[in-house]
Amino acid sequence: MATQVSSSGSNRSMLGSEEYSLYSSMSEEELIQLAIEQSLADGNPGQATACCNQKQADNLNNRATAASRQIQRHMRQPQPNRDRSPTEKAIMNKDEEAINKMIKAGQKLYEPNKDGWLPLHDAAYYGSLGCLKILVQAYPSTIDQRTLLEETAIYIATMKGNLDCLRFLLQSGADPDIANKNRETPLYKACEKKDVEAVKLLVQYKADVSHRCNRGLTALHEAVARNDLEAIEILEQNGAKIEAKNCYGITPLFMSAQIGHMEALRYLAKCGADINTQANDNASALFEASKNGHDDVVEFLLAQGVDANKQNKDGFLAIHIAAKKRDNADIVSMLIPVTSRIRVKRSGISPLHIAAERNNDDIVEELINAGYDVNFALSFDRARLYEDRRSTALYFAVINNNLNTAKMLLQAGANPNVDIINPLLISIRHGCCKMMQLLLDHGANVNAYISSHPTSFPATIMFSMKYLSLLKFILDLGCDAESCFKCEFGNGPHPPIELNSREEDVPKEPRIIQFCEMVSTPDLSRWAGPIIDVLLDYVGNVPLCSRLQEHLDSYEDWACIKRKSEPPRPLTHLCRMKIRDMVGIKRLKKIKKLPLPPRLLRYLTYEASDDY
Repeated sequence: MATQVSSSGSNRSMLGSEEYSLYSSMSEEELIQLAIEQSLADGNPGQATACCNQKQADNLNNRATAASRQIQRHMRQPQPNRDRSPTEKAIMNKDEEAINKMIKAGQKLYEPNKDGWLPLHDAAYYGSLGCLKILVQAYPSTIDQRTLLEETAIYIATMKGNLDCLRFLLQSGADPDIANKNRETPLYKACEKKDVEAVKLLVQYKADVSHRCNRGLTALHEAVARNDLEAIEILEQNGAKIEAKNCYGITPLFMSAQIGHMEALRYLAKCGADINTQANDNASALFEASKNGHDDVVEFLLAQGVDANKQNKDGFLAIHIAAKKRDNADIVSMLIPVTSRIRVKRSGISPLHIAAERNNDDIVEELINAGYDVNFALSFDRARLYEDRRSTALYFAVINNNLNTAKMLLQAGANPNVDIINPLLISIRHGCCKMMQLLLDHGANVNAYISSHPTSFPATIMFSMKYLSLLKFILDLGCDAESCFKCEFGNGPHPPIELNSREEDVPKEPRIIQFCEMVSTPDLSRWAGPIIDVLLDYVGNVPLCSRLQEHLDSYEDWACIKRKSEPPRPLTHLCRMKIRDMVGIKRLKKIKKLPLPPRLLRYLTYEASDDY
């Protein structure tokens, strides 16, 4: 079994849902390799699970255990390129006469080798029926004797598909229910091998059809995993428990839905299996089918009246997990009409969030068309899983730089000013002018602040100061440049810059950061002059505080910037500021579309040459 963990960037996984996959999906070579890797990791305890939670570690260990079993089987089975004993060679060559001579000569063919194997086991392995009959007749008490891995001759014959040997052993009174070290019976192995004839034989001789292996799996689970309808029918008709659960709480019907085996699913449902079955983590059969993209299974379960509003332990519905998988729009459309919007609201997360996070544009469009609230905010518990405390689907689209999804959400009425960190700030950080323009066209606040990191000037300026072209872009659209020159210390002495304060045990309210403090940080101080120069183009007569004057005095090349700041500013510039102020922020966003003379437009957008 495996736990799926998914994350994007530095985000924590939104969905902590479990996967229940069978080992049959891996080849023996892959399982062996996994076991080798696990054994290497065991030399350094904790290393294999350093970057995963305890459940992942448990699941990894489970898979490694299964792989170890595969290795054990390879080790204990007779190999073609090794030295064999005369007895094994005789059995392999079906030399009954040689075996008879050995017994008459007094050789102890009832004694096991170092692996616990008797000649009886070799005969079952190689399908040497004649030799097997001789050995059973000579040593009848050994018919149920086990190897070191507790495998009987009947188990070995089943594993190798030697039906004649299996039939003879059953006729001779061999116990069909003796399990190996992993508590797997011959019937379980026959279902695993898809050997229907062996299943029929074992059931005929009253093998226990509901026996569980050490993982809680029954023969019916194995038959369902292989979609072996004939074996399923035989087991069910002979009393197999169709509601039997393995150690993860998985029933055969759940397994068929998870894997996508429609024939097995239909038969089990017809036999009365519970279609609303849930695993130990409360994931339903519908949830698993939706997660794995089995459209036909989802359609069948819904037609049978399955409850689409069962939550797993993390509070997710089937529609949530369906929205996570790309190309799952058909399943989402099937789930929309049967999913309770109240249950979605109680879950604290909309499938829109998940679809936007995964860049599943088709599913986003499907959900929007179905009327899902584009302004639905993550619950507090969901939002705090993210360091940035994001809350809207729009935020996910912007942080993924997905213009298509962002456009659909905004056109459907998404509010770009809901999140603690305005999506506009994220688009500025990405340097995506198209996304910035899209957000601004739909009402994003060009003067956005961050409440958790208060500043005396807009955070939009703070995010764009390193990129002068971006800074000019947002100032053109009406961002408040004047606030950068309103310093609470003025011409007086400024306190020293506190970087990464280490004062402990004294919680402080976040202090409002002044523009002059921000521009004095090591990363920005060398750009202070050009930044101030750009800002001065968007303000009238403003005083420079003592710290900004110090910056401009620190480089000779910045002397012209200081002269530019000195009052009075040119009349043409002041007139431009006044007109832009009268136009207002909303119209500045679309200033080039205003019914104004082209020359005036060039003047207001700084395209005309200045006379000062």
